[in-house]
Amino acid sequence: MIKAINIILVLLITLFTVEYGSDLKKNAKMPIYEINIKDIEGKKINLGEYKGKYVLFVNVASNCGFTRQYKDLQSLYDKFNDELVVVGVPCNQFGAQEPGSEEQISIFCSEKYNVTFPMTEKIAVRGSNQHPLYKWLTSKELNGRKESSVKWNFQKYLVDKEGNLIDYWYSLTSPMSSKITNYIK
Repeated sequence: MIKAINIILVLLITLFTVEYGSDLKKNAKMPIYEINIKDIEGKKINLGEYKGKYVLFVNVASNCGFTRQYKDLQSLYDKFNDELVVVGVPCNQFGAQEPGSEEQISIFCSEKYNVTFPMTEKIAVRGSNQHPLYKWLTSKELNGRKESSVKWNFQKYLVDKEGNLIDYWYSLTSPMSSKITNYIK
């Protein structure tokens, strides 16, 4: 009788694993550090190098009403350099406000705002061509925390020192807002 019960238990466990195992894996959190992205010059960025620091990802544009936030992003980066990496992510999906090439974007950011924080290649942050970085940032299934969608340029996503999504803020939130800096202090 005990042998029959053990066999039934093994069969049920096997059936459960076959039936639901793929769903369990599907809902597992993916580490952000495994995502591949290039910098603005086309070189691979190793996100794993940012372990131990907060990372603020911001989709940026050169011809937007929020473009002046580059100044505050640079100030934030300078102020919390030991604890934080700001990563600018050029995107042309909102009002075609980032039409330039990576080289033009790099020159603009350097000359106009003295940007020294890392900048990525120009990518899609939403839609069918959404880059894996933004799939992770916007998908609770991947980041394990929150579901969101990118509404406009200069939306901000903060990741903690262990690679966990903390929160996100829309364009109106200043990079120097206490909503962001309180996490870093």
